[in-house]
Amino acid sequence: MSEITLEASQQYCHELMRSVAKNFYFGMSQLPMGKRQAMFALYAYMRQIDDIADDAVDAGLPVAVAGQRLEEWRGWTHAALGGDDQRHAMLPAVRWAVGEFGIPVSLLDAAIDGQLLDLREQHCQTFSQLRHYCYCVASTVGIAAVYIWGYTDARVMGLADDRGVAFQLTNILRDLREDWARGRVYLPAEDLARFEVDMPQAMGGGERERFGGLMDFQIGRAREIYERSAGLEELIEADSRPTLRIMTEIYRGILEKIAKDPAAVLRKRVTLSSLQKMRIVARNMWLREKPGSEVGK
Repeated sequence: MSEITLEASQQYCHELMRSVAKNFYFGMSQLPMGKRQAMFALYAYMRQIDDIADDAVDAGLPVAVAGQRLEEWRGWTHAALGGDDQRHAMLPAVRWAVGEFGIPVSLLDAAIDGQLLDLREQHCQTFSQLRHYCYCVASTVGIAAVYIWGYTDARVMGLADDRGVAFQLTNILRDLREDWARGRVYLPAEDLARFEVDMPQAMGGGERERFGGLMDFQIGRAREIYERSAGLEELIEADSRPTLRIMTEIYRGILEKIAKDPAAVLRKRVTLSSLQKMRIVARNMWLREKPGSEVGK
């Protein structure tokens, strides 16, 4: 078996990002080369562990088997970071990114722990439980990204945590129908009880008024957490700010589109069009290039 070179591994991560992660690809493609390659490797890694969990559920595998596959990947990860990085095409790039930017290995472990939660806990009882899950599967990505982007103030970690949670709450609302088909309900049971929503009836098109109240509450919660993370952009290096702003505008745009028609998530996956995303990219890049300008002022 021929050696997987760093260049081939980075190209693998780039192609994966471009083919399956268009929301993030638009933003990350604006980074300087080294940071861009590291972000592609980070995304590829997170996508891999997510696919391990989802593919196991879709195939109807026992939880124990899926868990073993995730633990095997954890073992491969630690081996790769120790120098044995030839077990998967993405691992040389992951090893390079972790070493180059000082990403704590604990963040990768926490992300795997989040996927194990996905296998074992299909229903969150409280928002506190949901927030912990969001930390594992999303905030870990945001905090790892901060190491790549560079930062000037330790407060950035808490803000990145909140931004990751806001992104994941947006994903949960957007993917409500898809997750239901997999037998997953991420909305906290305490919220379903508060608004007296029966998910089987809601997914069948009933309980529109109560479901609308539930969705308004979830949208308001996500907006509040987005606002709590305000100021994150100013605490990372200037060459990475447009990327974060692009990603945030795309995700907030999805949330606001859901807010206009909350019941749409029962029918389809709500997204922004490619044209809308390109306008967001163009606006942020144009503002960056203007002499003396600062995006978001």
